[in-house]
Amino acid sequence: MGMVSFIPALQLTSAANVAVINAALPFVAAGLAWIWLREAVGSRTLLASLVVLCGVVIIVGGLGTPSDILGLSLACSMVLAIGAMTVALRRYKQTPMVAAAAWSNFLGSAISVPFAHDIASPSAIDLLVFAAFGFLQVGMGLTLFVLGSRLLPSAQASLIATLESPLMPFWVWLAFQEVPTKHALVGGALVMGAVITDIVGVSIARSNQK
Repeated sequence: MGMVSFIPALQLTSAANVAVINAALPFVAAGLAWIWLREAVGSRTLLASLVVLCGVVIIVGGLGTPSDILGLSLACSMVLAIGAMTVALRRYKQTPMVAAAAWSNFLGSAISVPFAHDIASPSAIDLLVFAAFGFLQVGMGLTLFVLGSRLLPSAQASLIATLESPLMPFWVWLAFQEVPTKHALVGGALVMGAVITDIVGVSIARSNQK
């Protein structure tokens, strides 16, 4: 669900919008972990979650087309699915998660094939792009995330994953000159500020405990 939602979200709305929604992942994972595993959520994380929500509301207020709204909805579905996956990795530590990640890729492919256009006639460049995406993003990225998530609290694993959020719109701007809207910049600043503050706060608290 996460991967199938991610690709069309990028096609329907800007990369900056998707990146900001993706940055809310640690707080979604923390909420799901509290509901499912009863993992404690600190007051700092709760406050950061409120700031993230404000940032998302600002972005939603700047959406002008049905395409943007649909893309943002798919991005939210992606975050909810990956947050649930992160918590499940913590809950079922003894399950062979690499095999589970492999099955998820096959299932995602099976669901996506009916929506693929001209899949029977890709060019050599298309095949190269498909192979790079499958190996780097889906294969290597998901496998390493699955292995690492077993060793970390759900919120911390998601925080590490959010490092891609500021880089996503940067690479798209560099390649395609896609400039984020003012709403995306303001909302994104709030979201990333909340994420960074929470990371620093957790690090300081753990250092003091040691």
